[in-house]
Amino acid sequence: MPRSQRNDNFIDRTFTILADILLRIIPTTEREREAFTYYRDGMSAQSEGEYAEASQNYYKAMRLEIDPYDRSYILHNIGLIHTSNGEHAKALEYHSQALERNPFLPQALNNMAVICHYRGEQAIQQGDPEASEAWFDQAAEYREQAIAPSPSNYIEAQNWLKITRRSRE
Repeated sequence: MPRSQRNDNFIDRTFTILADILLRIIPTTEREREAFTYYRDGMSAQSEGEYAEASQNYYKAMRLEIDPYDRSYILHNIGLIHTSNGEHAKALEYHSQALERNPFLPQALNNMAVICHYRGEQAIQQGDPEASEAWFDQAAEYREQAIAPSPSNYIEAQNWLKITRRSRE
C-alpha cells in the first residue's frame, strides 16, 4: 500500500487530502499524478527518517517527472538524504543538479553552504588550515547566493558572514 494511503498523523493526512483535491482540480496527466504521488510518499518517508524508502520513491518520481522545476525539488530532497547519511560529495552533486534545473532554489544553496562549512570544520580538526579556509570561502559564496533572493531568510548565515568578515556588504 502506498505511504500516502497509510499516513496516520494529522499533518500528513491533511497534506494528502489537499494534494489529492488539487490533483483532481488541476489538469494533469496520469504520469504527472504518479510522479507527484511518489514525490509525496518520498517526503513522508523522509520526514519519518525512512531514508531508503524516501530515496526509492524519489528515484521513481525522477523516472516519471519531466518538468525541470519539479525535478529540481526531487533532486534537492535526494541531496538532503545524502547529507543526512554523511555522503557529502553526493549531496553537493544532487544540490548542484537541482540548481541547474532551478537556479532560484536558495535552500539548495544554503544546504551546500552547510556542507562546505562542515567540511571546513573537519579540516580544522585535521590540522589543515588552508583547506579549512577554502571550504569556508566556498561556504560564504553559497551563503551569499542563498541570501540574495531572500534577504530576510537565513539570518544565521548572514550573521556568520558578518562575524567571519566574509560578507560582501
